[in-house]
Amino acid sequence: MNDTFVIVIAIAISVVLIFIFPLMTMSDRTDDVAQLTVETATKEFVDEIRTTGKITPDKYSKFLENIGATGNTYDVEMVIQVLDENPGKKATQTTTTKIGENVYYSIYTSQIEEKIAPSNSANAKPYILKQGDIVSVSVKNTNQTLSQQLKNFFYSVVGKDTYTIAAAHGGIVTATGK
Repeated sequence: MNDTFVIVIAIAISVVLIFIFPLMTMSDRTDDVAQLTVETATKEFVDEIRTTGKITPDKYSKFLENIGATGNTYDVEMVIQVLDENPGKKATQTTTTKIGENVYYSIYTSQIEEKIAPSNSANAKPYILKQGDIVSVSVKNTNQTLSQQLKNFFYSVVGKDTYTIAAAHGGIVTATGK
């Protein structure tokens, strides 16, 4: 009886070692590749916005297509902090280029998407930014990857509400869009 029990345990351990661990390793590498792809696409998208001063519908859809090619779904959040051109007149200092006197207001993803990707695509226009505006984009996966599912099954480490693939990039716009 003891020999049979040891053989069953040995078979179970060998199955785990032969099939499960390589599957977990490969799924982790897939997540690593997806992470790198999302980071690169996000950085390129934001840097293009910063250098051209505009968000075009074509570039935005290409960005969404690039990150979607990883096979995951993502939540993309964009925030543009627009430099207010009329922050108020002060008697002693009226220049808006001094640090501490600039006033920004924020534009969020839904407002940007309304302009660059409206329901009527014939009305799609680029979102024009000006020099000094601040743009930031963050991306997080919304689905559970195979790696997350396997970790949940074996370890119960990763919760269902967490994400494993994320990227964020931002910066100051260096050119006024036209």
